[in-house]
Amino acid sequence: MKCVLDSSIFFCDCPVEGELFTPPSVPDELRDLRAKGKFEKLLAEGLRIVSPTKESRAKVLAAAEKSRDARVISGTDCDLLALALDCDAVLYTDDFAIQNVAAELGVVVHPIQQRVAKKIAWKYRCSGCGRYSETDGECLVCGAQIRRKLK
Repeated sequence: MKCVLDSSIFFCDCPVEGELFTPPSVPDELRDLRAKGKFEKLLAEGLRIVSPTKESRAKVLAAAEKSRDARVISGTDCDLLALALDCDAVLYTDDFAIQNVAAELGVVVHPIQQRVAKKIAWKYRCSGCGRYSETDGECLVCGAQIRRKLK
């Protein structure tokens, strides 16, 4: 089985097996000595660092727009999802925003230490006047902050 690993897998003792992949941006996130050690161990056992294709990244960004998670997923999150698409792999992550976009893309997700996230629909509402908007930012009516809320 092919597996794409998020950085959170390196911070715990969760066992992983199969063909293991991660994008180059994940090792950059590892600051903890123990996490770096687990990364090096898996690298020695065959973990491959692979960059995702531009086409898959574009698909991920489109799916993130559709799921309204585009403003919360990072470049690394996008790389993980795109690599899972490229490799037709299971994605190991605990990040709920990643799981939400993965559901939109049809990518299978394996949670590491958390529960599986339910598909979430987002809406944006002004914290001042209560009007709904298509995006977050500043309200065009009253100038207050527009916040993301569960639908």
